[in-house]
Amino acid sequence: MTVGQIPEAAQRPRAAARTGSPRSADLPRNSMTARRHRAFYMFTSPWIIGFLLLTVGPMAYALWLSFTTFDGISPNWRYVGLDNYRELLSDPVTWDSLSRAGVFAITSVPLSIVAGLALAVLVNRPIKARGLFRTLLYLPAVVPPVGAGLIFKQLFNRDSGAANGVLNIFGIDAIAWLDDPYARYVILMAVLWGAGNVMIISLAGLQDVPRELHEAARIDGASAWRTFRSITVPLLSPVLLFQAVTGMIASVQTIMPLLIAAEPTPKGVTAIPQTNYMYMMHVFAEYFALGRYGYASALLWVLFILILVVTGLIFKATSGVVFYNVDPEAKK
Repeated sequence: MTVGQIPEAAQRPRAAARTGSPRSADLPRNSMTARRHRAFYMFTSPWIIGFLLLTVGPMAYALWLSFTTFDGISPNWRYVGLDNYRELLSDPVTWDSLSRAGVFAITSVPLSIVAGLALAVLVNRPIKARGLFRTLLYLPAVVPPVGAGLIFKQLFNRDSGAANGVLNIFGIDAIAWLDDPYARYVILMAVLWGAGNVMIISLAGLQDVPRELHEAARIDGASAWRTFRSITVPLLSPVLLFQAVTGMIASVQTIMPLLIAAEPTPKGVTAIPQTNYMYMMHVFAEYFALGRYGYASALLWVLFILILVVTGLIFKATSGVVFYNVDPEAKK
């Protein structure tokens, strides 16, 4: 049957389809691009609004406060320009607390990374009840900081703590764990207690390492340690870099010394052991114990700038040693 022999009724739907409204695939390219843009901003708008209101807004307000003498209550405040910044640069307490925070970061971050990686290697092996061990080791990481602080405060209490109870069994006198010079070790133990978070991230990185590389190294006669050092660690370098940066940022902002202090109140913040009086404790004291909102805001902005600088230095120093396993096809 030729086209001329097709009934007119059968030809009418096709003609209507050709002359009807265009499908979405036939829309102009600009219209489709605009639709995608609208969808993108619609789905990201909750985060954008939250970021502007809960992050950018408070940061801008704190920046403005850092140029004033505002105390949070009295309306009698004044603009002082850079006086708060000049004061903190000449304040020995600020520099001492900052140096303690730096030492704590240099000590705690490598320890937590090594402990988390060691646990990840252990639970990555094909053992029985592996899922149970992973859950138990990760469980302390989900305990809120306030709960963890109270737990350690009770464990290391001089009179009724379990730590001194164990020492008494061996005839050792009770130790004032929450005072100098032992308070710093309690904080380090609290950091290692929550190493399950690092373990989970390292475990994800370990499972992404190709098994073929390990098998090839074993065939070539490489030992387990040589395989781990020459294959596993280089492939985990992006994960380790991520943990180092985030760990550094978290360590300098830690509030654990305040939570396990003998007097964890705004007025008792100055009673924190000297070894644990770090930068954020100094900020907390200026904010809530002394009511110097302007000076404390200046302290926070200096910390923010220092974190940006240190993060940039870390990325710069590790640019030649971090291995990114990028698919060559992905670059095209």
